[in-house]
Formats: sequence, C-alpha cells, structure tokens
Amino acid sequence: MPSDLKIFSGGANPQLATRICDTLGIGLSRLSVSRFSNDNLFVQIRENVREKDIFVVQSFTAPVGDTIIELFIILDALRSASARRITAVIPYFSYARSDKKDAPRISITGRLMADLIRTAGADRVLTMDLHSDAVHGFFSIPVDHLTAIPYFVDHFHRRLDLDNAVVVATDAGGAKRAGRFAERIHLPMAIIDKRRVADTEVVQGLVVGDVKARDVIIFEDEISTGGTLAASVKTLAAAGVKSIHVGATHGVLCGPAVSRLVDSPIESVAVTDTVHLPREKHADKIHTLSVAPLFAEAIRRIHTGESVGALFD
Repeated sequence: MPSDLKIFSGGANPQLATRICDTLGIGLSRLSVSRFSNDNLFVQIRENVREKDIFVVQSFTAPVGDTIIELFIILDALRSASARRITAVIPYFSYARSDKKDAPRISITGRLMADLIRTAGADRVLTMDLHSDAVHGFFSIPVDHLTAIPYFVDHFHRRLDLDNAVVVATDAGGAKRAGRFAERIHLPMAIIDKRRVADTEVVQGLVVGDVKARDVIIFEDEISTGGTLAASVKTLAAAGVKSIHVGATHGVLCGPAVSRLVDSPIESVAVTDTVHLPREKHADKIHTLSVAPLFAEAIRRIHTGESVGALFD
C-alpha cells in the first residue's frame, strides 16, 4: 500500500483495526491516550501525518461517552497535525437509533453526532448497517455506508439447509432491512407486528407470513439487551416454527442479552466484529463473522479514488 495511507484506532475496538491493517498489509499507526488527574483525556499522535490520508477506527461502544470524546480528540489532533484527509471509520454508530423526534423536548442525537464529527475534523465517514438509512442524510460530509449482508448470506448458506427457510423481520421498521437480506439469499419473508413500550420492553402480536414448520432466520441490525428477540421467540414458537436462527450486524449484547440468548430456544446467533465481544460474552451458539476484509477493501478504494458502491453491485 502507498506510504501516505495510515490507520489509527481508538480504544473501542483495536482488534478490528488490527485485522483491517493485516488485510491491507500495513501496520497500525501509533498514538497514545492517557488521562489527567481530573479524568480529562489526553491524546498524542506518535508519528508524522502531515499530508497523509488518515483513517481512524472507533465504534461507539460502552462507555459510549468516553469512546465518542476519544474519537473527537483524535480527529482534532490529526487535523492540528496537518493530515491531508481524515476519515472517521465508525463500524457501529450507536446514535443512529436516535434518528427522530418521537417524544416532546428531546434531541435528535444522531444528527447532533453527525455535526460534531465534522466539527472535530472528519472529512468523511465510513460506517456499516446504520439502524436507519435516514441517518446518512444527517451528515454534511461524504458517507460510505457498508452492509454486512453478504457475510450473513454466505454464513447461512454454509450452516443451514435453506429449502425450508424463511427470513423474519421483528417489526415493520426492520422490514426493509430484512427484505434486502431475504432478496439476497433468495428466501421469502415474514413480519412480526411489534409495539415498543420502553427501551427494553416490547409487545408483539401476530406473524404476517407463512412460518409454520419452517426454519426461521431473524435478521436485525443489532442485538442490544435481547428484549425484542425474546419476545420474537415467543411469538414464533406460538406460530409453530421448526427452528430459529439469528443474524445481526452489531452484537452489542448488553445487560441480560447473553443469558437471554443462551437460555432461549434460538439455535444459533451470528454477529460481526463491529463490536468487540469480550471473553465473558462468548457462548457456543454465538458466532462472530469478521468484516475486516470489507472495511479494508473500502478503505483501499477510498484511498485510491475507486467506487465503494461497486462492492455491492
């Protein structure tokens, strides 16, 4: 790779950043992050970045406030060091869920984050499977929006006999996303009627579509607490499905999520490494697919001025 390409990583997911660099055949560039006694973050770039093409990998994972502030400071330090172009690589953009004003006196935080990323110094953003496509429009800088759907198609082709399978969206809001997956894997789709009554509590009703005695693949953008999945499993079991498998790009798996998955009738769960899973969140039925090759190829294409959209044609 050209010497003017450099990749840095924040503290959220250095494992993914290292895999991206290994795929590209370059080393991860050096920076140091420390804290002052008053808990303020201090970032120093440890190599020359003047007139270089820079990519900074940082998912918005817990503690989300710290990872976001760390990204902002890294971007600002790179801009101050005269980097030619800075791309914020945000594999998991958690605030994409805050994409609308659905209650009085609240912030549309996804838009706020988009503004702050630009203000901090990013010239463009590279991300994956946003919760809502509308978030793409919040940015006033170029955004390359990747999808992990091809990885899940390959995974389920290898793992399941798809002759009796159907893709299920857990609510109408996810129907478009699940529909894209169903089209790519050449399967029919069903939708569960869902009403969210709180962040961790959902109420579900009927299944719209034929799922009786069929192998179900639930497809989501992320698994957070697993509340939606738990309700979906009950609804699908009542509908008489044969087996349940899950694919979700972002395995956030917070709170009781892992125990809910392990104790449920779900036979397998596939997530990607956009979010790092610590050892305590590992389980036999949870499989991690690495999207590092896709991010590496997107970074290469951005650097050389080739089309990123052509990756999915």
